[in-house]
Amino acid sequence: MYNAHKSIMKQIFTVILIIICYSCTKKIVQLPETTNQDITEIMDVSPVYMFYDEETDSIEFNRNNMISTTNWLVNIDKRLTLKQILPHLQYLQEKRHGDGMHKNESARNYFTCNNTVLKNLSFIDFTDIMFESDSESLNSNDTIPEDHFGILRFISSELVEIKSVYEEDILIEESSFDHLLDEINELMKSEKITLTLAFKSSLIFQDYISIKSKILAIKSENLEILNQEIIYN
Repeated sequence: MYNAHKSIMKQIFTVILIIICYSCTKKIVQLPETTNQDITEIMDVSPVYMFYDEETDSIEFNRNNMISTTNWLVNIDKRLTLKQILPHLQYLQEKRHGDGMHKNESARNYFTCNNTVLKNLSFIDFTDIMFESDSESLNSNDTIPEDHFGILRFISSELVEIKSVYEEDILIEESSFDHLLDEINELMKSEKITLTLAFKSSLIFQDYISIKSKILAIKSENLEILNQEIIYN
């Protein structure tokens, strides 16, 4: 009973913290929605915000409350495009992995999401992801593992291109995301596959989270997602 009460208090603390920070800035972040429930509570946090300005269709990056030794809750408005948030994500990752006097090796970076199943917040860890702006480095066979299924280039949250390399040939085919997930699940019954994710820069952050949520729902030791994520034009 005590542990359950303690867990509830932790969640309440996290929600209150974010609400207070919203109130202080006098701005609102429309959080992306997810059904992923892998991480539902985090302690020792400091918030980061990416606000969307409807009038100018622009982004405001607020990192005033970011403390290097804490876990960072990155609150991104779901209407922002990946192109708008990319440089700020790269900045956060460089700061997290850079050298510093007060560096905390165990601190992580999380996207804050509105969980539509729990009716509460949940979080997606992106600490180890390297966000790249092109895919030139992946055109060489030297950089591609033998079990590499292909680069999944998401055109929308429902449509994806699969770019596969066989010897000297590059093959590109188009598929619905749900059909591709069925294919991946079938392949994983008998073999290990590795994927690289790429996202069209015009996708909004909600689309990105929707895609990531479906991929995170796959629980198999036969699936490896490379840490490099590509944002392409």
